[in-house]
Amino acid sequence: MDTNIKNTCRVELQRILSEDIDHIIKREESLFDELTEPFSGSLVLFGAGGLGRKTLDGLQRAGVTPLAFADNNSDLWGTNVGGIQVLSPEEAARQFGNNAAFVVTIWRAGRGYRFADARRQLIGLKCAKVVSFASLFWKYKDIFLPYYALSLPHELSKQADLIESAFDLWTDDSSITEYLAQLRFRFYLDFDNLPSPVLHDQYFPEDLFKLKNDEVFIDCGAFDGDTVKALLETHLPAFAGQIFALEPDPLNLQHLRDYVFDLDDDTRSRMTILPSAVGANCGKVSFESTGTASSVVNQAGSLLIDCVSLDEILKNVKPTFIKMDIEGAELDALTGASRLIRENAPILAISVYHRPDDLWRIPLMMASLSSRYQYFLRAHNEEGWDLVCYAVPDDRIAVK
Repeated sequence: MDTNIKNTCRVELQRILSEDIDHIIKREESLFDELTEPFSGSLVLFGAGGLGRKTLDGLQRAGVTPLAFADNNSDLWGTNVGGIQVLSPEEAARQFGNNAAFVVTIWRAGRGYRFADARRQLIGLKCAKVVSFASLFWKYKDIFLPYYALSLPHELSKQADLIESAFDLWTDDSSITEYLAQLRFRFYLDFDNLPSPVLHDQYFPEDLFKLKNDEVFIDCGAFDGDTVKALLETHLPAFAGQIFALEPDPLNLQHLRDYVFDLDDDTRSRMTILPSAVGANCGKVSFESTGTASSVVNQAGSLLIDCVSLDEILKNVKPTFIKMDIEGAELDALTGASRLIRENAPILAISVYHRPDDLWRIPLMMASLSSRYQYFLRAHNEEGWDLVCYAVPDDRIAVK
C-alpha cells in the first residue's frame, strides 16, 4: 500500500466528515433547485424504464407532472408511460430544451452507460439544464429515500466514527480510493469520480485469492445459477467440493433447478439447493417475487417464504467461501452466520451497495467476527453497482 495515497485519502475523508450538519442539510434541500433554476417545476424525464417510472410515480404523489419522457429506445417513441408521452431525445430537446430541466432517470447495473454519457448527449442536443435524478430524490426525500446507496448525507454523517473505522480496514490502494469515491457519491452525488469497474469476474478475483478445487461454496442469492455457472465452467471445471445454493424466488428457483438438472451426475451430486431466504434467524418472512435479480424480502411482499440462518442449517458444514447478494439482507445474514465465520474464516464476498451504510457496516461486522481477514473493495459495474467487499483470510491471500 502507498502510504501517501492513504494519507491523502484520509485528509479528504476527514474533510467530508467534518462538514457542518446544517450546511449539509441546506445542500440536500437546495441542490436540485439550484441546478435546474429557473425550470425546477418544468421537467422532462430522460429514461422511461424502471427508475423513470418510479420517479414519475413519486413526482405525481408530490403534485408534480413532468412534461414528457425522453428515451433512446425507439420502440417507446409515440407511446405513453403512466399517462406521459415518450419522445425521442431529439424531439424532446426541440420542444423543451430551452424551457425545461432534463432529469436523467437512468441508473442501473449491467451496462456501461453513465450519467456523464446522458449529460453529454443532452447537452449536445442543446438542452439547457441536465441533472441526475439523485438531487431530485434529495429534494423529495420522504418519497424516494433511501434508494440503494442514496440517502441523506446529514443522516450518514452521524455515523462518522464508523465510516472512519472502516477506512482503516482496507488492505490496498484500490480499495481505499474506491471507498473514498463511494463516500463522495453518497455525500455530494459525485457521479463523475466513481471509478470504472474492475475487469475480473465478480466474486472470483484471481488477483486477491486462488480458488481451491474442493471449495465448500455457499451461494446466498443464487438467482438462476449464474454465479455457480461461472464457478464451475470458468474457474473450477474439475470441481470436487460442495455447493449450497440458496434462492427464495420461485421463478428464479426453477431456472436454478433447470441449470443443475443439466449438470453431469457427479457435479449434480455435489449441489444442494435450498429454497430459502437468508437472515439472522429461522422463520417466515414476506417476500416480493419478481423473477429477477432484484427479488427482495419485503413486508409488503405477497409471498410468505422460509428464511434460514446459515448457522442453523449448515451446522455440520465447514464452508470455505460464502457469497451474499441478497438485496439488503446481508447484515442480517452475516449475523446468522457468525458462528460459521468465527470457526472457519471462509472467504467472504458480500455485496455492499443495497443500503447506504452497508459500505462501512458490513466490513466492520466481518472484522468483529474474525481477526484473520484482509479486506478489499471492488466495483463490478458502473456507478457503484455490484460493489463487493471481499474478506480474505491471511492463508488464502494472493496479494502480497
